[in-house]
Amino acid sequence: MRVGVSWLREHVDLPVDLGPEELEQALVNLGLEVESIVDLRATVTGSLVVGEVREIEELTGFKKPIRFCRVDVGAANGTGELQEIVCGATNFAPGDRVVVILPGGVLPGGFAIGARKTYGRNSHGMICSVRELGLGEDHAGILVLPAETVAKPGDDARPVVGLDDVVVELEITPDRGYGLSVRGIARELAHAFGVPFRDPGKVPAPGATETPAYPVEVRDPLGCDRFAARLVRGVDPTAQSPQWLRQRLTVAGIRTISLPVDITNYVMLELGQPMHAFDADRLTGALVVRRALAGEKLTTLDGVARVLDAEDMVICDAGQANPAGGEGVPISLAAVMGGQTSEVVASTTEVLFEAAHWDPVMVGRTARRHKLFSEAAKRWERGVDPGLPLVALDRAVELLTTYGGGSAGPEILDFNQVAPPAPIVLDPELPTRRIGVTYPLARVVALLEEVGCTVVTEAELLRVTPPTWRPDLTDPADLVEEVARLGGYNEIPSVLPLAPPGRGLTAEQRRRRVVARALAENGYVEVVSFPFVSPQFFDLIGLPDDDSRRRAVRLANPLSDEEPLLRTTLLSSLLGALRRNIGRGQRDLALYEIGTVFEPKPGAGSPPPMAVDHRPSDVEFAAADAVLPHQPRHVAAVLSGEIERTGWWGSGQPAGWADAVEAARIVIAAAGIPDGQVTVRAAQRAPWHPGRCAELLVDGTVVGCAGELHPAAVEALELPRRTSAMELDLDLLPEAPVRPAPRISGFPPALIDVALVVPEEVAAADVQRALVDGAGALLESVRLFDVYASPQLGAGRKSLAYKLTFRAPDRTLTVEEAVAARDGAVAEAASRLGATLRGA
Repeated sequence: MRVGVSWLREHVDLPVDLGPEELEQALVNLGLEVESIVDLRATVTGSLVVGEVREIEELTGFKKPIRFCRVDVGAANGTGELQEIVCGATNFAPGDRVVVILPGGVLPGGFAIGARKTYGRNSHGMICSVRELGLGEDHAGILVLPAETVAKPGDDARPVVGLDDVVVELEITPDRGYGLSVRGIARELAHAFGVPFRDPGKVPAPGATETPAYPVEVRDPLGCDRFAARLVRGVDPTAQSPQWLRQRLTVAGIRTISLPVDITNYVMLELGQPMHAFDADRLTGALVVRRALAGEKLTTLDGVARVLDAEDMVICDAGQANPAGGEGVPISLAAVMGGQTSEVVASTTEVLFEAAHWDPVMVGRTARRHKLFSEAAKRWERGVDPGLPLVALDRAVELLTTYGGGSAGPEILDFNQVAPPAPIVLDPELPTRRIGVTYPLARVVALLEEVGCTVVTEAELLRVTPPTWRPDLTDPADLVEEVARLGGYNEIPSVLPLAPPGRGLTAEQRRRRVVARALAENGYVEVVSFPFVSPQFFDLIGLPDDDSRRRAVRLANPLSDEEPLLRTTLLSSLLGALRRNIGRGQRDLALYEIGTVFEPKPGAGSPPPMAVDHRPSDVEFAAADAVLPHQPRHVAAVLSGEIERTGWWGSGQPAGWADAVEAARIVIAAAGIPDGQVTVRAAQRAPWHPGRCAELLVDGTVVGCAGELHPAAVEALELPRRTSAMELDLDLLPEAPVRPAPRISGFPPALIDVALVVPEEVAAADVQRALVDGAGALLESVRLFDVYASPQLGAGRKSLAYKLTFRAPDRTLTVEEAVAARDGAVAEAASRLGATLRGA
């Protein structure tokens, strides 16, 4: 909403010395969003004067019309002689008064004006158009001042064209539709400065007569609960809108069309009441206000033929036969835009003004359905005062008869079934409790009455009836907001709440942090992705039909129809992130994610419906919680490409299944689980390769899998060969045990390597466990450093080489003690797994 301060001053006694900064602060304090405040006096610098065209010489030989003009600018040029100016516009003639900017002046946008030679003539200044002055977008020709303009050549043109005003532009929020009018903004400024307000919507207006101005039948009072009309006859079709009216419309960003149409737009801006002007001579029968028939057509004023919906409201001419079968032919898309068949044209002499009140929900849906966001529709969907139609009609008729001649018919139509505003019961202590500022009873009543409410005290409560222009006031919270707003947002103290004492991070939070830090320190990069998955993903990775991970929760309103399910595995989103990065040229990747997965409860059913007007009961909460899916927190990692880069120093190392297993071990170690509680064994689980998949167990419970992805899954997802991944359920990891401080021996270790030959199916972890059990207390550590297979070892056999470290806490071990411990370890592996020393 753009409006000049001079227009606002007609309705509110603003301070004479009110500056733009003070005005902006007042509007902001009222909760109105200020887009800009522009002092038009500062947009044009230099000499901007009224000029009278005396002579015009048409220059020939150019591709476009060029005119050499001699313009009387009085004494503004210092000499009193005619000013020579070259101009390309043709919409003016000798004797017309125009706006001239002389050399040295600067137009909006920093366009400096000087004297120069052009088209073979010297040009001293410029004759200005509306757009060049920053008053609008019209650039079809220069601005010709009306004949009634009281200004002589050489006078300052700023007050003549409205460049002596301050223009305010506001962004009106949906709950403050009254702000889309001069009436509404002026009322707000009256609140801010405590000055008198003259309400243009409360002036006396003649009421309905027994004989209507025009026969009208309203078929749907729910969509249109008020419809008023009045007829003006004998209008001069050549009458032009006065300069002041065109100027105000231009400042507001509305194009001037004709006197009747300009008047409806002016009244809409002034009062906030959208109106429509019909050419009464083009109507053939009574007007019928009804819902459209599905498939009916109407060509609106913008020239677009629109197919109507059954929810749309239309105004129909009952004198025309409707091929679709409805009564009358639609001539207007109600509350949004009129139709071409009944619009005011250049020959119109009989004007029927219509002012109505429409259902805002219907208007909003109609505007969005037809993508037609007219100025009228913007106001209707935000709420319009239902008490305005008769006042708006009287104002429009007054303007038309004053500037267009004609006579107003005495007949007035007013179909009125508007329900009065519903009273709101308010506890007078509620504003104090909600805002934290003490508002005495008298103060609450005074502020609400200032808004326009009628307040009646009943017992210890207030019965508040909102004014008709505030349809947004529907419950006590709205009234509390008004008390806080008019009481002053600056009066509300800024007090930060004290954080309640706590115990720090929970054990789960600490675990997630240490796990994330451990993976990051080992070269993994965290990603955060949406928890949605496509049903096709489960087929791509080869999940069996009976796999529990296929039973995913389906969203009722998904962000994307392609991903309507909640993930049951982190790999669904993590592999998608891997694929996107690879598609962008990143080949060597190590990604991880920590997040929740969603496991539906079998037979849980649907959640119970809950009302929004009260807090659900404990029983309702319990019923809703019973259907929520189980949401364990997982950690997953994926690897592709090289884990150690190839360079001038030599070849790198490609990432493989062992790196995925190591990532899982890093997570378990970071969670504080000792190695003795962890078991790694071969497994077969989609989407991993059946021969390169490991299951990880903690205290005998499977907590996840790691390994190389199945080649079929890799190919289906378009990932590099040998892509590996791991996924663990963090919620299954037990709490970390309390570890005693390690005792560090200062004596030297005994290092012994053993290579054991075992059957191929024996797991290295089982061999390591046997060595630990057989070596006894002197064994400090054991590490697998080589795996070897050869025909020389025998079919189906492999060699596992371990580095054993022996140390005593109180002495240096002898060779005999170290060898005896080594032999005990080998003997245990031999008896338990059939292992033999390689080379023995």
